[in-house]
Amino acid sequence: MEMFWLVTSSIVAAFMAVTMIFVRLKASKKPASTKKIILPPLFMSTGAFMFLFPVFRVSWMQVLEAVLVGVVFSIFLIKTSKFHIRGDAIYLIPSKSFVFILFALLLARIIMKLVIGANIALGETSGMFFLLAFGMIVSWRLAMLYKFKKLEKKMEYASG
Repeated sequence: MEMFWLVTSSIVAAFMAVTMIFVRLKASKKPASTKKIILPPLFMSTGAFMFLFPVFRVSWMQVLEAVLVGVVFSIFLIKTSKFHIRGDAIYLIPSKSFVFILFALLLARIIMKLVIGANIALGETSGMFFLLAFGMIVSWRLAMLYKFKKLEKKMEYASG
């Protein structure tokens, strides 16, 4: 049964990665905004309700490990997330390497899940990978927000 959940969760993660690629490509066609940068981590934060159930709870050391790995993984996303000014708006530049980075991160997560899942219960593994993903998206989006605000100030300075 554990193998079923491992395979199922990996398929869901792959589906989410593909969805994120399409969302990212679509987003690059519209101007970026503070709201569009901040909302995804806020929406994802509702997943923390999983920790209300004992099966998903992890130790503080596991929390730290998962979040730190997520922050390290976010470096690749941060490096490929760039903005540019077009007209009077700021746009996200679509990166050709984003797709490859996203799938490499997915593959790394699946391998880690296989290794960790052999030693840690499925619920704890799920909790750790939620924390990894959350640590990754929060640090990535904070870096994006910083870059966006920097360009926004540059636009204000140029216009006024």
